[in-house]
Amino acid sequence: MPPITDADRDAARTLWDFNLLNQRARPVSAAVALGGCDIGVATAVAELHRARLFSTVVFTGGVTEATQGRFPRGEAVHFREAALALGVPDEAILLEAHATNTGQNIAFARQVLEGAGERVDSVLLVCTPYMQRRAYATCRRQWPEVEVLCASQKLSFDEYAEAQDDETDFVAMMVGDTQRVMEYPSRGFAIEQEVPGPVRDAFKQLCGRGYNAWFLRD
Repeated sequence: MPPITDADRDAARTLWDFNLLNQRARPVSAAVALGGCDIGVATAVAELHRARLFSTVVFTGGVTEATQGRFPRGEAVHFREAALALGVPDEAILLEAHATNTGQNIAFARQVLEGAGERVDSVLLVCTPYMQRRAYATCRRQWPEVEVLCASQKLSFDEYAEAQDDETDFVAMMVGDTQRVMEYPSRGFAIEQEVPGPVRDAFKQLCGRGYNAWFLRD
């Protein structure tokens, strides 16, 4: 892949702005912290718990091909430990350590909450910023009975990109998430969402530049 350019970053910002829902967080029945590559999810959980937006959080995510090098004992296990170190009490945490995709994250977390006797009519999905739209659409399909909100660390595109070990891989991941927003409804995995023309143009531009490492594998 060629070095990232300013034009690539401009297109990536368009995808970032599209995938970040900017919903106002409020108290909910429970939170679900989605596994992935970004341990910052645990930081966001700690901040939201301190704000008393929920009393129970499920960390969900097993060992996956994408994260096994970084989180060899499973995403949820590592995220839980990070949250404990940041002051989230152990009694507030439930663990789901088997999910390997977002649909399973939602479905398995729901089972854990129901098994713990939690009555849930609203849920806060805590995830990486650029995953918000996909997580929301997946939850609306998997768990339509609940009101869904999304939250992440409050970072700008530039702040997030600067913190990454590999900026090009981060952009490729965001391209992959955007592809899933567009493709998953037809596969029954998520609800349909409008994708504006400028977002589709930015997506095509980045695809043409080779940011396709995280594309769907049929």
